[in-house]
Amino acid sequence: MHAIKSPAVDNNHLKLDYASTHQEIVEKCKRGNRRAQFELYRLYSKAMYNLCLRMLRQEQDAEDLLQNSFVDVFAKLHTFRYQSSVGAWIKRIVVNNCINHLKRNRLQIEELEERQAGVHPPEPLEEEDSHDPELSVEAVKMAMRELPDGYRIVFTLYLLEGYDHREIGEILDISEATSKSQYSRAKKKLREIIRRHDFISRK
Repeated sequence: MHAIKSPAVDNNHLKLDYASTHQEIVEKCKRGNRRAQFELYRLYSKAMYNLCLRMLRQEQDAEDLLQNSFVDVFAKLHTFRYQSSVGAWIKRIVVNNCINHLKRNRLQIEELEERQAGVHPPEPLEEEDSHDPELSVEAVKMAMRELPDGYRIVFTLYLLEGYDHREIGEILDISEATSKSQYSRAKKKLREIIRRHDFISRK
């Protein structure tokens, strides 16, 4: 009689096989296996759609960019060499497509307009500022919709997608310092929007 495995044992087994399972799916996708392609899409499409929606704001644009991005994913998958996770590789394609879409629609990363007007740029944010307990996730999401494109993109890439400012600079073709400044200004603008709409819970 076989011993019954506990769910914990099965979960541990799944975790250990996670990387190899994805590698197997990727290799099948490279060979044109449609079922594997559907599985890869199923695994990552929801997260990538949410990323598109955060960056583009419009649902139809997000849906179109998602579909176009997965066309690119499958067309370029033969170049994937496991130097990063496949999820990170897919995300970079999605981010680049969103940026290109916004640039075609005149996204501009402003080079510190306030400085030209003689106003000093805001100070860099302190580490604890990113963990402000007053700023709920829902309040930030709502306020992000009102951010100018440049601010919203840098804020999304840095705080929500985990890119550092050097990487953001490379993606957007701006300096690392400009990325840091844009992020700092985005945080300041978010606070203004949240306070204006009274999203912050009153004490």
